[in-house]
Amino acid sequence: MSTVAGKRVTAEELMAMGDIGPCELVRGEVRRLSPVGFRHARVTAALTELLRVFVRSSDLGVVLAGEVGFVLTRDPDTVRAADVAFLSKERLAGVSDEGYIPFAPDLAVEIVSPGNAWTQIEEKVRDYLAAGTRMVWVIDPSIPAAYIHRPGSLAKRIGPSDELSGEDVLPGFAVKLADL
Repeated sequence: MSTVAGKRVTAEELMAMGDIGPCELVRGEVRRLSPVGFRHARVTAALTELLRVFVRSSDLGVVLAGEVGFVLTRDPDTVRAADVAFLSKERLAGVSDEGYIPFAPDLAVEIVSPGNAWTQIEEKVRDYLAAGTRMVWVIDPSIPAAYIHRPGSLAKRIGPSDELSGEDVLPGFAVKLADL
């Protein structure tokens, strides 16, 4: 499924479709997502737990997981689904409990699965950064390695013995990549 009746789909139309399975909306076209495997789910759960404890203890905002939808662009609409995301407390005012989040997260995390194409991951990172995401972590558990993306700079690669740091987005948060 890429369009409905030959026209591009909006974020609201996608939401109204109900449960059509995991997908994203990229410049008006619906893209299906495959279910994730065990390793992907384990890393997502571990990172979500660590981030939630840290964010809650410091009252910094909210951590979301489970392919939450963020509206990154309009006309044509792009709704990206983050594996894990952080929204600062300041940005939560006025966000409805219903529907997609109408802006980019402060931190977006993508966990690489064996079937993911790097071109699509890179496209997703560009979309997040262009929409105002302050930092994107791409974690590849198969290597293991993580890539930290920031606006206006080249990606930084870290290995299993290195720490994944929240830097200025989540000051004080750090976890050794191998622990995920």
